[in-house]
Amino acid sequence: MPIKKITINEFIEQYSTYLIFDVRSEGEYTHAHIPDAISLPLFNNEERKVVGTAYKKEGKQQAIKLGLDYFGVKMRSMVELAEQLTKKNPRQKIIIHCWRGGMRSAGVAWLLDLYGFDVHTIIGGYKAFRKWTLEQFEKEYSFHVIGGYTGSSKTELLKKLGENNEKIVDFEGLAHHKGSAFGSLGQPPQPSQEMFENKLALALHNNSNPKPVWIEDESQRIGSVNIPHSLWGNIRKSPLYFLEIPFEARLNFILKNYGAFDREKLVNSVMRIQKRFGPLETKTTINFILEGDIKSAFSLLLKYYDKHYIKAMNTRENLKTLLHPITSKTIDSEINKEALLSYIKN
Repeated sequence: MPIKKITINEFIEQYSTYLIFDVRSEGEYTHAHIPDAISLPLFNNEERKVVGTAYKKEGKQQAIKLGLDYFGVKMRSMVELAEQLTKKNPRQKIIIHCWRGGMRSAGVAWLLDLYGFDVHTIIGGYKAFRKWTLEQFEKEYSFHVIGGYTGSSKTELLKKLGENNEKIVDFEGLAHHKGSAFGSLGQPPQPSQEMFENKLALALHNNSNPKPVWIEDESQRIGSVNIPHSLWGNIRKSPLYFLEIPFEARLNFILKNYGAFDREKLVNSVMRIQKRFGPLETKTTINFILEGDIKSAFSLLLKYYDKHYIKAMNTRENLKTLLHPITSKTIDSEINKEALLSYIKN
């Protein structure tokens, strides 16, 4: 079967049917890649450097000869790995890409096609995917934003809406961060900005239809990554459904979720906000943590985050038009889901 070259839009529409092999070097893949892609490097980091240098200094033919030296000894292992992965995966069609859809993807595609796999390549490679990714953030989306002070169980409510077949995009889940100074606790390492954007673009595309998409109210910066500027502007113009939940209920929720973490990690998290939190508040909070009075420490922190949230919320344009307060006595996400959907319906 001949190797078929497909456009990036064709690839995106058939994304879930492909087993994706990224034949760029390990370093390129680790920095960022197409979500779900499997690393199958034609050259490792050092080999890529050698071939690239030869291409610049000695020309294309010498670079190809050097590349063949590296490629030849890997052919069998690459075929066997592809065979092993396809046996375990329901996606039987293989898509292969490199940076620009050039010689690296062409070489591996030829090998796997020769062996008998159903092989496709992406016109323009990963570069085309990045262009598509950035285009997604320029589109207009119909967002419904879930707001509320820290500890309002907004993420859990978002998940409940997803279970109810509502369209959702979990920014914090994609970023591996909960947004506050404590947001990295219990989370895997954050992706690079580029990788975050790649995952976010696909999540938005998968939810792009006339039905509104539910998201959680966020700062533009989530840990070490940022929501793209155009998308952020779209979010700030969207209706904000603000959960008004009592302080004590939110404090207990925070204690349940963060209270068991190592004291040193809690102290380090407090130190991240010491300039904004203030020297006296920082010292008092840390002393509470070291003494084991976690509730008093979190009570001070929660008051700080409430003030910070109010200040940020008041910077929104047309806040009176966009704000929809929803009063609740509990952080129970099932109860709040019903209250929210009932409010929307009525």
